[in-house]
Amino acid sequence: MAISVFDLFKIGIGPSSSHTVGPMRAAARFARGLAEHGLLEKTAAVKSELFGSLGATGRGHGSDVAVLLGLEGEEPDTVDTDSVEPRVAAIRAAGELSLLGQQRIAFREKEHLVLYRRETLPYHPNGMRFTAIGQDGETLASKVYYSVGGGFVVNEEAAGADRIVADATALPYPFKSAKELLVLCEAHNLSISQLMLENEKAWRTEAEIRAGLLAIWDVMQACVRRGSEREGIMPGGLKVKRRAAELYRKLASQPEASLRDPLTILDWISFYALAVNEENATGGRVVTAPTNGAAGIIPAVLHYYTRFVPTASDDGVVRFLLTAAAIGILYKENASISGAEVGCQGEVGVACSMAAGALAEVLGGNVRQVENAAEIGMEHNLGLTCDPVGGLVQVPCIERNAMASVKAVNAARMALKGDGSHFISLDKVIRTMRDTGADMKTKYKETSRGGLAVNVIEC
Repeated sequence: MAISVFDLFKIGIGPSSSHTVGPMRAAARFARGLAEHGLLEKTAAVKSELFGSLGATGRGHGSDVAVLLGLEGEEPDTVDTDSVEPRVAAIRAAGELSLLGQQRIAFREKEHLVLYRRETLPYHPNGMRFTAIGQDGETLASKVYYSVGGGFVVNEEAAGADRIVADATALPYPFKSAKELLVLCEAHNLSISQLMLENEKAWRTEAEIRAGLLAIWDVMQACVRRGSEREGIMPGGLKVKRRAAELYRKLASQPEASLRDPLTILDWISFYALAVNEENATGGRVVTAPTNGAAGIIPAVLHYYTRFVPTASDDGVVRFLLTAAAIGILYKENASISGAEVGCQGEVGVACSMAAGALAEVLGGNVRQVENAAEIGMEHNLGLTCDPVGGLVQVPCIERNAMASVKAVNAARMALKGDGSHFISLDKVIRTMRDTGADMKTKYKETSRGGLAVNVIEC
């Protein structure tokens, strides 16, 4: 199975890749399927059912909104984020929506958008079923999809065989483990980013790869800029205040502070992460890196690289993202990047690991040091639960991205001080993360039925 760097980094909207990006894509895919089979004009309504984690925290994560927009034909990378709120309000007020923007159908929320808090479908906690209903109430078509993390969506058939639709593209340097990756790099005298670049050429030219990755970087930078300007209370009822803009003003107004306190750099890293995740929490445009819940970590560490490392360049940004993607592929292949499946270790932990390894490479690390940095980044996130308060991607998610960003920088620096030899391999820590996720109680896996999600509300 071949996975591209652009599978790991996708442009979408907040607040969740598995709960917003995935459901929007699934709904749009279902609607397009109706059109392809000549059923669009025969459809009078669509019943959308969300199960498992989608049902438990879907409203707080924007899954209901995502489904409505997806049925209207929107895609997460192109939808106008400023129009989302009024459009959804208009759908609910009118009691109808425009299927693929072509067919007006009925929408009665209690009947046509059902969230099951404690029911799950067989293959993954993030399950969805869409059913097209005809004029006489007959079922025209029904389809099950799974949002398996990072915006990946598979149908029921693919989920039964494998969690990802297989891409059979032949790669020059295929790998499924960190050990295989290191052996290939050393045998062919390639860095991890160089090996990934050669693999990416199986899909597109080097110029297209570079342009695409720099476009991803542009979106990350734009997200930080928006987050540095916007203030107020975030939606959802928790009354969480945006902090990034105020922090930015303090840092920008006192540039000499870093001369007195070198740790001011950590404040900048925290600001970058907070800015992204506040945007994510309010439905802004972000990059799933590899998920929305962890969307601030790679942008924060990349901003650290470009702002505070004298040798930084666009070439370095491209190498950073290629290396991060190689590490992300290892988790996607051998464990999970879904908080609903393995807890937040699969989101924030994976992003921390990806960022740590990528930073180690662009700071001059060899492949063994890069692997060591990635291992450190995950080892100290093992067991991290996903317990969003109120089902919102706000508490503890926003601060957690800032903490993991700083941890990623520290992991890279620790690895670079050594020679790459270490006690626990990246493969072993990935396997441990997978096993820990399997052992973790369901209430700690994005259901908001345990941990902080319960104790904060009770207090």
